[in-house]
Amino acid sequence: MFYKKLKDAIKCETCARGCVIAEGQLGFCRVRKNIKGKLYSLTYGRLCSVAVDPIEKKPLYMFAPGSHTLSISTVGCTFNCKFCCNYEISQEWREITGEEYTPKAVVDLAKSYNCEGISYTYTEPTVQLEFAYDTAKVASEKGLYNMFVTNGYTAPEAIKEISKYLSAVTVDFKGSANPEFYKKFSLVPKVEPVFDALLAYKQNKVYTEVTDLLIPKVGDNLDDLKKLCKWIVDNLDDETPFHILQFFPTFKMLDLPRTSLITLEKAYDIAKKEGLKYVYLGNVSHKAESTYCPVCGTLAIERTILGVTKFSLKKDLKCLKCGNKIPIFGTKWIPEKLWK
Repeated sequence: MFYKKLKDAIKCETCARGCVIAEGQLGFCRVRKNIKGKLYSLTYGRLCSVAVDPIEKKPLYMFAPGSHTLSISTVGCTFNCKFCCNYEISQEWREITGEEYTPKAVVDLAKSYNCEGISYTYTEPTVQLEFAYDTAKVASEKGLYNMFVTNGYTAPEAIKEISKYLSAVTVDFKGSANPEFYKKFSLVPKVEPVFDALLAYKQNKVYTEVTDLLIPKVGDNLDDLKKLCKWIVDNLDDETPFHILQFFPTFKMLDLPRTSLITLEKAYDIAKKEGLKYVYLGNVSHKAESTYCPVCGTLAIERTILGVTKFSLKKDLKCLKCGNKIPIFGTKWIPEKLWK
């Protein structure tokens, strides 16, 4: 969908890398190929992972809480993270594998499992943008939500197009957006496009949550986290949910420990002091997985990564104690049983 022809090559304009691809060659993601002067997606409808998840697993906490989503992915990624937890399908694959689906088949499958929506996740959804676009269009027509779990390296024009059918997005930062960390551990030349993407999602009215993975010793600088939180407050909204994620040893970073609870809690306190009202800790069992009223501190939504365990809000989304309205979106997809 997004490329332009050059004299002897093609420039892909799907992600922020802007790969210049010669005839017969692949882009950085290895799933887009220049074939006789045209750019082709090699993963269209080739799904390597299909599963039903609680929306909280994405994580998406303040959008359609308690709902279930059909999660789908293809191989490939626009990053090359040494700490990827899905490295088998994002990095280590040698050939494009997966069962073939049509957009209608994905939507029918989601409905057959009583899912309220579809999530494009596990690997970077930008690499399957065309299939995601076609599927999201059908899903929207059938009353389902669509959401991306993304590294944020999607080009603004591509964001504008997919946003026609995208209800929500979770943008994943790593190492609190430290530029040198991105270069060394994800092979990403610059981090600014992720911020541009966040602004583009905001401009296109796509509901957004943000995560930040803290990696001990190399990506847990709390000054960087403070700057990131300040940027979110100043440029997005102080009600933007912010998830601080615990790293666990994986892929090429098996020699590092899990992020300590002490570090996570310090980061949590910093995020709150910077003005973010809805801060969460992820990948760890903690009371900060739940939502509390920022005015009086009353529990509003009790949850784990496995989903909502207690929904304590009035029908108008106001706090049971003080009446402050909690900003929950996608309310039409909240399962009726949660209101009881």
